[in-house]
Amino acid sequence: MLRELRTLDEVRAACGDDDLPVWGAQGLRDGARAWALGDAVVTAARDISRRDRLAVWGGTSCAVELVRHALGEVGPSFRPFGEAGLLAEVTAKIDGLEVSGGFSWMSLPGPWAGAAAGGAAGGAAGGANSPADGPPEDVGWLGPQDAEEVRALLAGHAPSSYAVPGGPGVRRWAGLRVAGRLAAVAADAWSAPSVGFLAGVATAAPLRGRGLAARVCAWVSRELVAEHGRAALMVDDDNPAAIGVYERLGYRRRHVLAVHVTAGTPDS
Repeated sequence: MLRELRTLDEVRAACGDDDLPVWGAQGLRDGARAWALGDAVVTAARDISRRDRLAVWGGTSCAVELVRHALGEVGPSFRPFGEAGLLAEVTAKIDGLEVSGGFSWMSLPGPWAGAAAGGAAGGAAGGANSPADGPPEDVGWLGPQDAEEVRALLAGHAPSSYAVPGGPGVRRWAGLRVAGRLAAVAADAWSAPSVGFLAGVATAAPLRGRGLAARVCAWVSRELVAEHGRAALMVDDDNPAAIGVYERLGYRRRHVLAVHVTAGTPDS
């Protein structure tokens, strides 16, 4: 029987605490919703990672019915996403859905292994004389006074970043400086109560290849896991350098698809 989930504990129990739908539920705050049917769960939240999203999990048959129901409840602006095989099957069975694109969802389970993180960041640093070889204190949370500098770095070196200072759900930024100038950043953005989310990773182009992003990501990931118990991120499949950094930090990768409603309400 289809049922709406009213608490985060219900969501976690229904999906086996899978971080993708749990993140998509956003703690059921600010109008976020969730439903379960049989072996499937769908969660819906507005404006997370710059989209109204439906996180889809479980078996195809029940997931199809849940996606139909959820889109009827929340409207066609919501974009279903989930593991690639599942979403391909759901899209094939619901008229009015079309694949938007594929990417990777990466998860870092807790507890954070500090020694492994240090090794990964150091291994990516690129040699004993690299600026990335300083102590962990080189990375830290930035303040409101740094927002314009972060914005300038993103505009010049990562203009497609979904996370920007002051954007909805973008909580805070961490950064690393080289010779006094901001060289690499990453954001805590769209984090859910039990899934921290890493976004907005960028390095100034002249300083790439020195492991700076790896150091910032390792530091922010540690902070996210300490606060939320685990961390996650999204990354384009055509960015093997970033994927390699995240895998060395302990993130686990799975391929996902995002789809959108082409017109009206599916099957209407």
